[in-house]
Amino acid sequence: MTAGVLIALLLGTLSAYLYWKATPYQTDIDHGPSPEAQANPYLAAEHFLRRQGLTVSHANSLDILPTLDPRQHSLLLLGDRYNMTPRQIDQVMNWTRAGGRLLFVAQSLWDDKTGQSNDRLLDRVQLHQSLSKDLKDPPPDTVSDPYPHLTKLYLEDEDAPAYATFDTAFHLEDPKNLAQAWANSAKATHMMQLKHGLGSITVVTDADLWKTPAIDQYDNAWLLWYLNADTSVTLLFNTVHDSLLTLLLRYFPQALVALIGLIGLGFWQVGMRHGPLLEPASKGRRQLQEHLRASADFILRHHGQQRLLHALQQDILRRIRHRHPGFEQLGVAEQWLVLARLSGQPTRAISQAMSPRPKQRLSSVEFSRQVAHLQTLRNAL
Repeated sequence: MTAGVLIALLLGTLSAYLYWKATPYQTDIDHGPSPEAQANPYLAAEHFLRRQGLTVSHANSLDILPTLDPRQHSLLLLGDRYNMTPRQIDQVMNWTRAGGRLLFVAQSLWDDKTGQSNDRLLDRVQLHQSLSKDLKDPPPDTVSDPYPHLTKLYLEDEDAPAYATFDTAFHLEDPKNLAQAWANSAKATHMMQLKHGLGSITVVTDADLWKTPAIDQYDNAWLLWYLNADTSVTLLFNTVHDSLLTLLLRYFPQALVALIGLIGLGFWQVGMRHGPLLEPASKGRRQLQEHLRASADFILRHHGQQRLLHALQQDILRRIRHRHPGFEQLGVAEQWLVLARLSGQPTRAISQAMSPRPKQRLSSVEFSRQVAHLQTLRNAL
């Protein structure tokens, strides 16, 4: 009893000491991007545009194009377009001509030798993309640019440009002088805008500046809003989803190993031999019929059906020559009449049995029927 009271006092004293010494505090634990953000690199861009009052949707294919009213609507092609068909390009261009705003990323370099690129849509708007390193050095007055790696967009009535972080490794060219607006870094052009019917087309060298986390740098977010202001926005790109096998390997490796083991055990069980081995038959017990059957099977496998049928026909001819001397001197029709008279079989059956057979393989039923006719004829002689 005394020991219990002493232990209780000690625990109480320790709890009080820890209570007075413990200092509560708050901290933020970063669990990284959410699964939704990992699957959608433009999720932050979508949330930003919605906060500006724009209606934003996301699509994975151009199948949604007929449902989009081109008036006051922006379509951003931000994904891979190498499988885009000429018909789809016509649909996109017609949609833009009717009043839509189209923005897409140039994704192929211009080839002077072939006179085209692998980007059909870029070729359609007659713009070319090249590497900035292949350009000539800028004039000396631009060397003092404090931000040579930032793209600058100059607006009317604005004293300072807007800055964006386009990839400066690529450059857009306008050989037909069709562009009405553009944005440049110190050495290259990274954005161009063209009129197309009632709509407009914006071509950029890359869209990484609107992905997380680059969208909050400089004026990247503002530029995205500026290009799509007063419209409903549809972002078109393929979201990347892990396959079922990848998810299983990531979260359930032990279960996957167990499943493979069970499948292996199942195959082993199915492949097991049930019952004792069948001993081969003793050679001393083989009958004449078994030898004949084995010989026939051997001839059939190695020489085919024609060899067996021809052997039966020759046996019949040997028997009829023995019973009717001079048989081989007769014509075919007369030979068949003699066979019919001596065997008691109709002439039609004689013709079917003794006529040469085509070389193609007979079916099992037809072969058995032919053998039966020949055997009947032979046994009747």
